[in-house]
Amino acid sequence: MNENRSRFEQWIHNLQERKKEAKLVRKIVFVSMMVVVFLFIGISVGGYWYISSALKPVDAKNDTPVTVEIPVGSSVDSITSTLAEHDIVKDARVFKYYLKFNNESDFQAGIYELTQSMTLEEITESLKSGKAYHEPLFSITIPEGLRLEKIGELVADKTDYTEEQFMETVSDADFIASLQQTYPELITDEVVQENVRYPLEGYLFPKTYPFYEENPSLQDMISQMVDEMNNEVTPFLDSMKELNVHEVLTFASLLEVEATASTDRRMIAGVFYNRLEEEMPLQTDPTVLYALGEWKDRVVYEDLEIDHPYNTYKHTGLPPGPISAPGLESIEATLDPKGSDYLYFLAGAEDGEVYYSESLEEHERKAELYIYSKNEEKADSEE
Repeated sequence: MNENRSRFEQWIHNLQERKKEAKLVRKIVFVSMMVVVFLFIGISVGGYWYISSALKPVDAKNDTPVTVEIPVGSSVDSITSTLAEHDIVKDARVFKYYLKFNNESDFQAGIYELTQSMTLEEITESLKSGKAYHEPLFSITIPEGLRLEKIGELVADKTDYTEEQFMETVSDADFIASLQQTYPELITDEVVQENVRYPLEGYLFPKTYPFYEENPSLQDMISQMVDEMNNEVTPFLDSMKELNVHEVLTFASLLEVEATASTDRRMIAGVFYNRLEEEMPLQTDPTVLYALGEWKDRVVYEDLEIDHPYNTYKHTGLPPGPISAPGLESIEATLDPKGSDYLYFLAGAEDGEVYYSESLEEHERKAELYIYSKNEEKADSEE
């Protein structure tokens, strides 16, 4: 009897334990389900807000243009990744799905000026049209071979700044120092060495610059031009062996003002190198004009006598710094000259054809034939 009672009590105990376990399991299952539900809601809400944010401009108040290059043959993945890398869109994947959802394609390769304030629709339209969605308020075109003072005139013509303010800015010591910190491989201490007339002469790359602000600061405008020179020069830094970057730009600036559109800059560069190797003065007229600060069509003998560091008739080697803004073609010619035995060259008075000579005697004969006699013929015909 006692044994049966004991078994019954054990059965009751086991039943109560199983009820407790079942209750605990139900509680665990309920809590787990609630956690999953809240996680799902949290992820859904978070994902919604993230996607909503990614569909909006990166910074609606930032209209500063960012140059973005889309190479030929770029895929949608490549384009969206490039835009994300330049902080034009917040998320490359979201923009990719935006394009897919809206069935957008046929994007144009090119160089774009985009801003963080642009919507995805505006960016898409820009990529499809091949044009910057925001048109610049004004632009400044700097031709190759232009002197810093003439660049100042262009800036004064397009803005409220004066040429004097421009020249003060490009010569400001603090501004130069800030550029040296930003572009240490381009703007070296040589720009502020003794006898350099203007530290940034030759360092503003010649091209057309769009501006999207009504009145950008002079420092911002000049920095943009220096930045472009840095972009153009940087790929060549490793190949600069005989000359440093300041000397390369100085050399290239001489080519730029000596050469014409039809002239082989590489050949003239080779002549200059030959003269430097022979320790002969370069004897290039534009350096005399730069020394004089007087710009005229013809250099006379007395001009050649000016005692000035930039006068390459008086001093051997390169002048202290650039005398103009060199373009890419002249920079490339400086680094890849054409070899020859020529030590002299001149441009014909009529056709502008360049004639090369190995000796002074030959050079003088060609000068008589292609310059002096042609000038006399022209004077006679005018009479």
